[in-house]
Amino acid sequence: MSAASHPDAAPRPHDFRNASLLPPRQMRKLRAHETRFVNATAARAELFLRSEFSLALGAIQIETRQKLIEQWTAPTHLILFKTEPLRGVSVLEIPLRLGLTMADHLLGGPGRIEQTTREMSQIEKALLDQFAQIILEEWCNNWTVVKPLKPSLLGCESNGRFLQADPPPAHMLTLALDASLGDCSGQFKLAFPCASLEPCLRQLCLDCEPPAETPAPAAPVKWNHSLDDVALPVTAEWLGLELSARDVLRLKVGDILQVNPQLARQVCLRLDGQPKFNGRPGMVSGHWAVQLTQAVKL
Repeated sequence: MSAASHPDAAPRPHDFRNASLLPPRQMRKLRAHETRFVNATAARAELFLRSEFSLALGAIQIETRQKLIEQWTAPTHLILFKTEPLRGVSVLEIPLRLGLTMADHLLGGPGRIEQTTREMSQIEKALLDQFAQIILEEWCNNWTVVKPLKPSLLGCESNGRFLQADPPPAHMLTLALDASLGDCSGQFKLAFPCASLEPCLRQLCLDCEPPAETPAPAAPVKWNHSLDDVALPVTAEWLGLELSARDVLRLKVGDILQVNPQLARQVCLRLDGQPKFNGRPGMVSGHWAVQLTQAVKL
């Protein structure tokens, strides 16, 4: 059966330049890292809004700037910012209805905004700038152990087509934050240029590696000096030579026994009959000697 008879089996184009996710190991570290940022931001945002406010980390993806611009054509609120000393311009998207609900709540209103496409007033934009400052400060604080960062707001737009930032082919790391205030819910989106954030991500992975376990130093042995003059028999023997009982009975003075040369270089040193070390035989100042090479593990 041919593939043409199954439309779903037809080949589809894929843009390999647009990776949807980071490598799994790096993704796990980044998600755990950004979860701490989200938790800290939610607590601080509740104090700012003086109301119950939920915030949860959604998807973390890498998308082209052009794809993000296409998503931001609907009326929305885009705040441009920089995180010094990182290069490039980043974007915080606040859904229009959620942003207006927050502004209305801060102005003492009921915090219930129906679907609308109207422009934000300067007062509402100023209030959302304060909220954005909280988000960005917490995000930068979360990276302090990796690299000290400082956020600065550059301006705002209502449509992605008006953004003057990195060229369209640039890739952006996006963090989706699911938020809700009262009956209104929406999704914030933080978008950072991948090229500027890459050194931080690389350092994060290095810092998150568990330290190599080093063996604890052995406790020093406490010697009992009353044993200083106790005599301990020391014997050295070769292993590996076996003879039958008949051959042993036939042995006489002058017989030569062949020993494996490899085994002859392996001497077992016994202390009071117990094997303690292996060694090599040799001569020192005309006397037989054994050089210890390895402790015997019992």
